[in-house]
Amino acid sequence: MNGSDVERAAAESVSALAPHAGRDWQVPAGSLDWSCWTTAAHIAHDLVAYAAQVASLAPDGYLPLDLRVRPDAPPAEVLTVVSASARLLSSALSAAGPGDRAWHWGPCDPGGFAAMGVAELLLHTYDIAQGLALPWLPPPDLAAQVLDRLFPDSPPGPAPQVLLWSAGRLALPDRPRRTSWSWRAAVAQ
Repeated sequence: MNGSDVERAAAESVSALAPHAGRDWQVPAGSLDWSCWTTAAHIAHDLVAYAAQVASLAPDGYLPLDLRVRPDAPPAEVLTVVSASARLLSSALSAAGPGDRAWHWGPCDPGGFAAMGVAELLLHTYDIAQGLALPWLPPPDLAAQVLDRLFPDSPPGPAPQVLLWSAGRLALPDRPRRTSWSWRAAVAQ
């Protein structure tokens, strides 16, 4: 995965959510404890954090930075921050070499950071859509790429639903909803 995948996932997210920016975004985002607004701000934060990790080639921990979205920003502006953050990550990924590594629970290559950025966008867009009662699922091809990279042991089935199951969002017909999960983006040295 690469920066263009991150930008495409961001465009999918904004396209799904922007028409509903006038609604109450203080409602819970699906099954999360966060509001829809806080979840969108979280997406932007993670994308900026991933961009900083990649740009710095941080070898052994997260940089001491946090993105703070102003609490009075309306949802439409938060979505603009999400788009800008996706472009920052995309730019950092484009500047990185294939052999570059930065820390995310171990040494992670640019493709791993791209997959994590896409996962954040897809999973949390789903959460926000659930909170706003919107019928939205991740695009199948992006979901399949995230599964291949971050959840390689996932079961067979339609990629959007399997991704949501892998990240504890829903049950599959033959599998209960997960209550614990993690992804692996780090690569062997």
